[in-house]
Amino acid sequence: MEIISSRTNEKIKQAAGLAENASLRRSTGLFLLEGARLCADAAGSGVKIARVFATRKAIEKYPDYLSLIQKNAEECYEITPEVAAKLSETRSDQGVFCVCEMLDNSMQADKINSCGRYIALENIQDPANLGAVCRTAEALGIDGIVAGGGCDVYNPKALRAAMGSSLRLPIFKTDDLPAFLKQASEAGVRCVAFVLDGDPDVFSSINGAQGIICVIGNEGAGITAQTRAVCSDSALIPMKGKAESLNAAAGAAIVMWELVR
Repeated sequence: MEIISSRTNEKIKQAAGLAENASLRRSTGLFLLEGARLCADAAGSGVKIARVFATRKAIEKYPDYLSLIQKNAEECYEITPEVAAKLSETRSDQGVFCVCEMLDNSMQADKINSCGRYIALENIQDPANLGAVCRTAEALGIDGIVAGGGCDVYNPKALRAAMGSSLRLPIFKTDDLPAFLKQASEAGVRCVAFVLDGDPDVFSSINGAQGIICVIGNEGAGITAQTRAVCSDSALIPMKGKAESLNAAAGAAIVMWELVR
């Protein structure tokens, strides 16, 4: 296995750039994944791995994970701890990194299951929120996520928070959420916007045979007027005390629990 000891190596510079730059991820169709278990989950989920980088310590500590990763990687490199520090976004890295090919998330609204349960996220800015929603969605059996703008699904913080769920869960990416929801609505899927002045009793009217997309808005601004206008219903999560709103990930978790309860 070739050893890379220079932090200025071109492959290392590209990998570090993928962690920092969403534009580079989009232009190359690649993203950087960090962590032994997360990289092994990706390999086991069928994600195409272009390169794997691992320190000698990691190779000795995680032989089972690295064996699976290396079998699915096109190129394998051993790196020094100094190089690992350049790639890592965590305080104490595990010494395992993979450059992976992005999944095909270009699916349109006509691919939505007409009887499915979905969460749409509009302009979510915190990658930790995005990752947490993906993780909860997979755990509860939600059929997929619609990502309408906001932070990148392949942001390193979002990937870590999702714990591999975003690599297994169907994610529909769209730059025009209102148009996506309108198309889904025309196909018979019910679209529900969660807003502060919505109806708290919407869940009691959910028809199990009809698909539904529940929309959670931006952490500060909420749902845009354009998106709300194309939704057939406006809903509210009832709250007690003086709290005016919930964290986006917490609100989405409650909504998803109600969808599958």
